Amino acid sequence: MSLIERAIERLNDPVEPAQAAPSATTEDGTRSTIERLADRVRTPADTVVEKPVLPSDPPAPAGPVPDPVRIDLDGLRTRGLVVPNGPATRSAHEFRIIKRPLLSNAFGRGDQDPVRNGKRVMVTSSLPGEGKSFTSINLAMSIAAERDHRVLLIDADVAHPTIPGELGIQAKAGLMDWLIDGGPDLSQLILPTNVETLSLLPAGRQDEHATEWLASEAMSRLLDELSMRYPDCVLIFDSPPLLVTTEARVLASYMGQIVMVVEAGTTARETVSQALATISANEIVGLVLNKANNTERNGYYQGYGYGYGYGFAAA
Repeated sequence: MSLIERAIERLNDPVEPAQAAPSATTEDGTRSTIERLADRVRTPADTVVEKPVLPSDPPAPAGPVPDPVRIDLDGLRTRGLVVPNGPATRSAHEFRIIKRPLLSNAFGRGDQDPVRNGKRVMVTSSLPGEGKSFTSINLAMSIAAERDHRVLLIDADVAHPTIPGELGIQAKAGLMDWLIDGGPDLSQLILPTNVETLSLLPAGRQDEHATEWLASEAMSRLLDELSMRYPDCVLIFDSPPLLVTTEARVLASYMGQIVMVVEAGTTARETVSQALATISANEIVGLVLNKANNTERNGYYQGYGYGYGYGFAAA
């Protein structure tokens, strides 16, 4: 059975609950699609992992390092997003479930080896409006709460960047500027934040040849440099939708893990299948079922329901 067929089955076929899966029921006492999908999570046993050792002599910045930008964490919390050290909300719990297999694949756990390029995680969707940027921010914030790892959130939706606006910060130069100009030094482009373990790399200026730049040797050099500078860091790429531009397909070729956001009750099965076909060469694809219910209503996301199921399909 192909990767696509197995991934689609995980969105639709009922499954028996796994031994370790959390029990949850809908109001009528039946298990929802979210909980059944969550049974598919490949969650290894928790083990103690030593904190990675940073290089003793990292490359010196070529210029002044930006001052930390301030994210309005109270505002994010009011809008229903996850924040590090925030209250124990349902969303915070769900993103803990989502991040755990990602971290296991990125760094290894117990006798499980890290997957190739597992620290590079692309968040995407089939079409706009399914919640990929919302998922990217929540996932980055959840990983930022980890004690042993850092996270770099990269706005790779270079034609329609949304991450700075969602976080309420100003951003100018970024990813595309480095690819086109060969500089400045990354330390001048990556923005530290008031969340100590979270940094941002904005999309930068727009360019009509963005796909070619993302497919260039410069992108490979950028990823190599990020891996060298930040060995304990998970790189979260907020990608364009797969069926809108070719940029997402190019980005996928660099990734070790892909998180595919699917809007519950809206995105057709055929659409998901078509989108997955564009990234079928990737070994690990996670499916996140979004907007599955209306259990949380507040602030900016009033009427916006959250629900997540996560399952891996391996080629």
